[in-house]
Amino acid sequence: MTLFQPGSGPTALRILLGAQLRRLREHKGISREDAGHQIRGSESKISRMELGRVGFKERDVADLLTLYGVADGEARSAVMDLLQRANEPGWWHRFNDLLPSWFQAYVGLEEAASRIRTYEVQFIPGLLQTKEYARAVIRAGAAGIGAAEIARRVDLRMERQRVLDRADGPIFWAVIDEAALRRPIGGTDVMRGQLEHLLELMRLPNITIQVMPFSFGGHSAEGGAFSILRFEDSELPDVVYVEQLASALYLDKREEVDRYSEVMERLCAVSTTPDDTVEILQKIISQRF
Repeated sequence: MTLFQPGSGPTALRILLGAQLRRLREHKGISREDAGHQIRGSESKISRMELGRVGFKERDVADLLTLYGVADGEARSAVMDLLQRANEPGWWHRFNDLLPSWFQAYVGLEEAASRIRTYEVQFIPGLLQTKEYARAVIRAGAAGIGAAEIARRVDLRMERQRVLDRADGPIFWAVIDEAALRRPIGGTDVMRGQLEHLLELMRLPNITIQVMPFSFGGHSAEGGAFSILRFEDSELPDVVYVEQLASALYLDKREEVDRYSEVMERLCAVSTTPDDTVEILQKIISQRF
């Protein structure tokens, strides 16, 4: 029986439920095709379920448990209880009209993560943005949308940040390219407020910020921004998130995660120490604002 940490989001729970169903199927030596036939579906449907990429119907899970020989009432109840929690909408459900489907999964994983490491090139990471900075970023990238929708997008970003305030919230480690600190988003007052906000955040024990300075020149992550998420439950693999213009990549194969983890380690090694980060932030504030 799997134990869950407080705050585990439905995205993570779906992945765990899918993994449990996959193990039960493999233990019985049943093919995905035969399992799909049992629930009046296809092999691809079983694959999506086992990867946690779709919601689960109670009838389908009950039929699969029967096929897999899970007859014990307590064992079945544990799985069905997990099913109910996995199907509960996350807090971000009310923003679904704003969230593209490829980003909804990330918000759910972010909510469930125990550690988030991120490298950002153009902007301050979303979880560290002030409301004014977030509004300026969203307005610049959302031509043609009205003020009400911009306000809701800002509210969504602020809501996401609450994960860092939770007692069981994740450790957040950011490497930010110096260009993002100097790019004049929203004007002088907005940028000064944003940089001062970063100084305040660095006082929190669960937040570490490093800066990739201009002086270093070329480095191993010039391909762009990415995040690596780790989860408390050992059954959940680390996930690398790489956002693109109108889609995103979610990488969880060991060799892919290892490659990005190595890049992140090199970035951390050549970026500023936390003390140096304070110094560079203060220097930029004094020079430009």
